[in-house]
Amino acid sequence: MKFLSDTWSKTPGAYEVLRRRLGQAIILGLEFLVAGDIIFTVTLKADVQSVLGLGLLIIIRTFLSFSLQFELQNRLPWTKA
Repeated sequence: MKFLSDTWSKTPGAYEVLRRRLGQAIILGLEFLVAGDIIFTVTLKADVQSVLGLGLLIIIRTFLSFSLQFELQNRLPWTKA
């Protein structure tokens, strides 16, 4: 913990860099989870209940990705910088 406090006090903007990188890693992880769920549903469990569950998971994870991206960049993902 001392290392982080020393780094933040000596490097201006270190907290913002750490926050942005952590947010990007979480967004990437959410994208991998969506891809894994799609592959699992298509290859192993292709019934109606699984597809509806997959749709719900994709909607929730997409909302989380958009809200994280908005929080990190202070703009909507589809608008230009």
